[in-house]
Amino acid sequence: MSSWASIDTHSQAYTHHTQILQAPPFLSSQREIMVKFSKQFEGQLVPEWKEAFVDYWQLKKDLKKIHLLNSDTTPTKQQNNSSPNTLFSSLRNFSLFGHHQHRNHEAIHVHKKLASSASKGDMYETELLEQFADTDATKEFFACLDHQLNKVNQFFRTKEMEFMERGESLKKQMEILIEVKTAFEQQRGKGAVAQDSSEDASISYTISCEEESVKDRTEQEEQQENRADEMERNDMPSGDSPRSDDLGKLMRMKREDGKTRTLSGRSFNCQGKNLRINIPLTTPSRTFSAISYLVWEDLVNQSSKKCGQEGSKLHVNRTKLRHAEKMIKGAFIELYKGLGYLNTYRNLNMLAFAKILKKFDKVTEKQVLPIYLKVVESSYFNSSDKVTGLGDEVEDLFIKHFAGEDRRKAMKYLKPQHRKESHSVTFFIGLFTGCFLALFAGYVIMARMMDVYRQHSTHSIYMETVYPVLSMFSLLFLHFFLYGCNVFAWRKARINYSFIFELCPTKELKYRDVFLICTASLSAVMGVMFVHMSLITKGYSYAQVQPTPGLLVLVFLLLLVCPFNIVYRSSRYCFLRVIRNIILSPLYKVVMLDFFMADQLCSQVPMLRNLEYVACYYITGSFKNEDYVYCMRAKHYRDLAYAVSFLPYYWRAMQCARRWFDEGQTSHLVNLGKYVSAMLAAGAKVAYEKEKGVGWLCLLVVVSSAATVYQLYWDFVKDWGLLQMNSKNPWLRNELMLRRKIIYYLSMGLNMILRLAWLQTVLHSSFENVDYRVTTLFLAALEVTRRGLWNFFRLENEHLNNAGKFRAVKTVPLPFHEVDEED
Repeated sequence: MSSWASIDTHSQAYTHHTQILQAPPFLSSQREIMVKFSKQFEGQLVPEWKEAFVDYWQLKKDLKKIHLLNSDTTPTKQQNNSSPNTLFSSLRNFSLFGHHQHRNHEAIHVHKKLASSASKGDMYETELLEQFADTDATKEFFACLDHQLNKVNQFFRTKEMEFMERGESLKKQMEILIEVKTAFEQQRGKGAVAQDSSEDASISYTISCEEESVKDRTEQEEQQENRADEMERNDMPSGDSPRSDDLGKLMRMKREDGKTRTLSGRSFNCQGKNLRINIPLTTPSRTFSAISYLVWEDLVNQSSKKCGQEGSKLHVNRTKLRHAEKMIKGAFIELYKGLGYLNTYRNLNMLAFAKILKKFDKVTEKQVLPIYLKVVESSYFNSSDKVTGLGDEVEDLFIKHFAGEDRRKAMKYLKPQHRKESHSVTFFIGLFTGCFLALFAGYVIMARMMDVYRQHSTHSIYMETVYPVLSMFSLLFLHFFLYGCNVFAWRKARINYSFIFELCPTKELKYRDVFLICTASLSAVMGVMFVHMSLITKGYSYAQVQPTPGLLVLVFLLLLVCPFNIVYRSSRYCFLRVIRNIILSPLYKVVMLDFFMADQLCSQVPMLRNLEYVACYYITGSFKNEDYVYCMRAKHYRDLAYAVSFLPYYWRAMQCARRWFDEGQTSHLVNLGKYVSAMLAAGAKVAYEKEKGVGWLCLLVVVSSAATVYQLYWDFVKDWGLLQMNSKNPWLRNELMLRRKIIYYLSMGLNMILRLAWLQTVLHSSFENVDYRVTTLFLAALEVTRRGLWNFFRLENEHLNNAGKFRAVKTVPLPFHEVDEED
C-alpha cells in the first residue's frame, strides 16, 4: 500500500504505546488491567465526542466471545496444530524465503480501498490469512475493528476540515482587523477625530452598497442548509449504521452553533474591500442602538433604499473595534481548545487500538498487533499533521496580536491551569458541618423550651421578625447545597457543565467549594440565631436584640459586593452579573447560565417574599419601636407583594421573548406561555391569601391546575426529553446518562407530586399546632428540592443535545464580513 511510507515517522509513537501497554508486575490478572484501562479511557475522552471514539467496550465483548470459544478447544487439537505452527514459524524466520514468503504466512492482511464519498477518505477491510479456531467470531471482531477505524478516520477528517476552515476564517478576520486598526490610526493622526480626548474616536467610511436585511440573510442561510442536507443525503450510503448517521450531523453543526440574529450592519469600504461589521446584541447599549437604527431606517430613510451615489458615512468607533477584537480573541481561544480536543481524540484512539490488539494477541496467540497497528498508525487520523501545524500557527498569532509577544501570558488564555483541590477544603467542610449540627441542636432545644413555633405563642414577635431571616437563609443555602450535589452528580455522569454554562475552568466553583460555602454560611447563621435566642432566654428585650438579624443580613450583602479578592470574588461577581442580566432580561442576550439562574429564582419566591419583609422592617426603622405590623398595614408593601411574586416569572418570560427575537424559534413563545400561566397562578395565590373569598379560591384552583398541567408537560417532554413513545427505552429518550431507568420514572413521579404542593394553600393542613410559617417553609423547601432534582435532568438534556451534534467548543460569531460588489 502507498501509505506504508509513513510508518517510520511513527516508530517512536509505536514504541511509546507498547511501553505503556506492558503489564505491571503486581497485576496478575489481565481482567484487572483491562478494567483499569477502560476506566482511564472513559475518564479522559471528550464527553461530547464519546460516540465518535473507538467503541472499546464492544470490542471487549467480541474478544470475550473469542476467548470463550478458544477455551473450549481440546488439548488434542492443540497438539495436532502445534507441529505445523512450529514448522511454519521456523520457515518464516529462515531468510531464504524472503519477505514475500513471510507475508504469505501472516495471520491477517488489511486492504485499503477508496470510499464512495471523498469526504470519508480511505476505507479499511481485514482479510484473514490463517485459519482461526473461532473463525466466525474472529471475523466479527475484525469487522467491528475495521468499522471503528473507518469511523475514527471519517470523524477526524471531518473535524479537521471544520477546524481548518475556522482557522482560515480567523486569519482573514485578523488581517481585516489589522487593516481597519491601521486605517483608524492613520485617520486619527491626520486630525480627523475630535480634539476632545473624552470623546470616543471614530473612523468614517463611505457606504458602498445596499444593506442586507435579517430576513434576506435568513432566507440565504435556509437555502444553504437545504443544499447541505441534499449533499449529505447524496454522500451517505444506504447501508450506513446509525453511528454513521450521527457522524453526518457534523455538517449541520456549524449552522446551528452561535446562530443569533444581529443588527445588519451597513457595508463600508476599507483598503479596497467592501466590509460589514456585525456585533451581536448582547448588551443594552447595543440593543438600544439596534432598535433606534431600525426605527430610523423604517421611519426616516424608507425612500432612500439605494446606496447614495453621492454616498453617506458610517462611523466605526473605537468601541466597535474593541468588541470586534474581543470576538476574534475568543474565537482563537475556542479554536485552540478544539484542536487540543482533536489531539486528545487522536492519542486516546491510538492507545485503544494498541490495547485491544495486544489483548487479541494474548487470547489467540497470534502476531496481529504489529500488522494491524502499522495500518492504524499510517491511517489518516494518526498520520495527518494539519492539526499540529494549525495549533502552532494559532499560538504564534495569539502571542503576537493578543499577548504582546509574551508566551506565558498567552498560555494563560490558551491553556488555563485548573486549580488544585486542597485537602484543607475537605477538612473545613467537616469542621463547619459539625459546628452547624451542634448549633442547630442547641437552637432547636431552646426553641422547644420557649415554645416558639406553636400557634398563638407568646413569642409571636419572634416569628414575625426573626423567623423570616432564618427562613430566608435556610432556603437560600439549601438551594446552594443542592447545586453542589448537582455539580458532583454532573461530574460523575460526565456532563460537561462548565462548557454548557460557559464558565471559566480556572475560576468555576467545584462541588467541594460549594459545600464549604454552604457549611460555613449556615454555621454563621445558626451561630447568630443561637446567640440571639440565648439573649432572649436570659431576659433581654426584643428591642435590645432585634438589630442582630438585620446586621447578619447586612454582613452577607456587604460580603457579596466586597471588591477585595477574598471569598471567591470571581464567583461572587459572576453571580451579580447574572442577576443584573436577569433583571434587565429583554436587553441582554440570554445564555444558558442566565435562564438557568432565572429558573432557580422561580422556585425561590417565598425567599424573595421574606427578603421583602426583612428589608421593609429594617429600612423603615420599625425594629426600633417593635412595630412589626407596620409593613403589613402599608399599602405600598401589599402592592409590592404582587410584584415580588410576579417578578421571577416575568423575568423568565422576557428571556423567552428575547430568545425568540434572537433565534426566531416559536418554541420560545410556547415556553413564554408557561411562565405567563405561572404568573397568573402566583397572582391568584397572593390575592386569595389577602381576601380569603370563595371566588378567589375557585380562581386559584382553576388557574393553578392549568399552570401545573402546562408545567408538567414542559418538564417531561421539553426539558427532560422524556415520554417518547417510539424510543428504544420505554417512554424515555433514546440516550440516557444513567444506567438505571427506574431513576427516571421515580424522578418523574416525584416531580409531579412536588408540583402539586400548591394544594396546601387550599387544604390549609397543619402539623398539629405548628405555626403556619413553619409549614410554609417546609413546602418551600420541597419546591427547592424539586428544582434541584430538575437541574440534573435539565443539564443532562443539554449535554445530550451537544453530544448529538458533537459540539464540544463554542462557535464564536465573527465581526467582519466581506460583501460582493454585485450584492
